[in-house]
Amino acid sequence: MSLSPGKHLRDLIADATIQVPGAPTALFARLIERCGYEAMYLSGAALSAGILDLPDIGLFTLTELVQQTTYLTRACALPLIVDADTGFGDALQVERTIIELEAAGAAAIQLEDQQSPKRCGHLAGKSLIDADAMCTKLRAAAAARSDSDLVIIARTDARGVTTIDDAIQRAQRYLAAGADWIFPEALQSKQEFERFADAIDAPLVANMTEFGKSPLLTLDELSELGYSAILYPVTLLRIAMKAGEAALNLLAVEGTQADLLDLMQTREELYDLIDYGAFEQRDQDHSRPQK
Repeated sequence: MSLSPGKHLRDLIADATIQVPGAPTALFARLIERCGYEAMYLSGAALSAGILDLPDIGLFTLTELVQQTTYLTRACALPLIVDADTGFGDALQVERTIIELEAAGAAAIQLEDQQSPKRCGHLAGKSLIDADAMCTKLRAAAAARSDSDLVIIARTDARGVTTIDDAIQRAQRYLAAGADWIFPEALQSKQEFERFADAIDAPLVANMTEFGKSPLLTLDELSELGYSAILYPVTLLRIAMKAGEAALNLLAVEGTQADLLDLMQTREELYDLIDYGAFEQRDQDHSRPQK
């Protein structure tokens, strides 16, 4: 029997720190797998901006998140960590969120302790729900999963609202309520990452998003500090958008894309990535009459 997505993810961090790039689309999911990474991430910010052209303030629906989760989990076999924001409501809404995302193939589901409307974790203006309310959500999440290996990740945004001490205390309570891993958002120095890891006895997630509050620490640094998974949630989307902007500007000036060909994925490379040949072969097989 093959491993469930959650068990696969848990096994990956058993004795190693993993890098987890964000997959803005299913094609990027394939590329992440092809480049040798072992897990991928569905960022709420990337879904909001990259797919829906919306700010990261909790505007996408559970249906939209489930659909994008399905696109990614069908594209490749990598375990997927899904950013479910605040869980779309209170305990019963969180139950439904877990049920639907687990059915869509998620390996881990991340819930955060912000009030709605939520904000990007690295911006000002956030507010927190009571720790008791977050614990209620986490108990509901843990009870709703059908596979006990599905990973429930509790993200705390307390460092950017109150203090790091509050973040640590909340994390300890969240673990007692049923969270499996802890995600401290927007820590502001390497020393804070170290302090948090020293205080929390559980797998930890580090967010290495660009242009935020946290320093961009290396894989080796975070592994040494004791972090289990490192997220790069919007890196590929940012790179792709900047490259697209440069290409559009050059195309407008020169009137041709000829000077961009060396920067492009070729037709052959794309077809290889999406396994085009296998589709053609199946089509031919289906066309042959049965003997």
